[in-house]
Amino acid sequence: MANFTIRKAVPGDAEEISQLMKAAYAIYASRRLDFPDVSAGIDNDIRDHMVSVAMANGFVVGAIVLVLGRDFVQVANVAVLPGHTGSGLGRRLLALADDLAREKGKPTLRLSTHEGLPENIALYSHLGWQETGREMGKVTMTKTVS
Repeated sequence: MANFTIRKAVPGDAEEISQLMKAAYAIYASRRLDFPDVSAGIDNDIRDHMVSVAMANGFVVGAIVLVLGRDFVQVANVAVLPGHTGSGLGRRLLALADDLAREKGKPTLRLSTHEGLPENIALYSHLGWQETGREMGKVTMTKTVS
């Protein structure tokens, strides 16, 4: 596995995180999926939620946005820079969601993905997530925090 450091994002990271997310989702452009603008509002996310970045050689190569709910933690976004996929980085970022949920006493994790991304659904399932619904192309999943 490559050598990454993970730290809390700071306001100065917003532009680099935004570019990372655009690059991470651009690989799906040929599938013509209807994604929201996942790179918008990163500065607000850094201010209002838990955003962490993975750094390698001084660059942001991964990021995760976590939002606290009443009794859950929502994975609002997780992205890994193309070229770093398959390195275990996504799993390490998702482990932060488990850690935050345990720390805050939240028994459940939630996320949404797109039905046109079966590889992501399969990865989440492999990591213990359960599909809880499908509607208008969106797949919702939950995971019980142990």
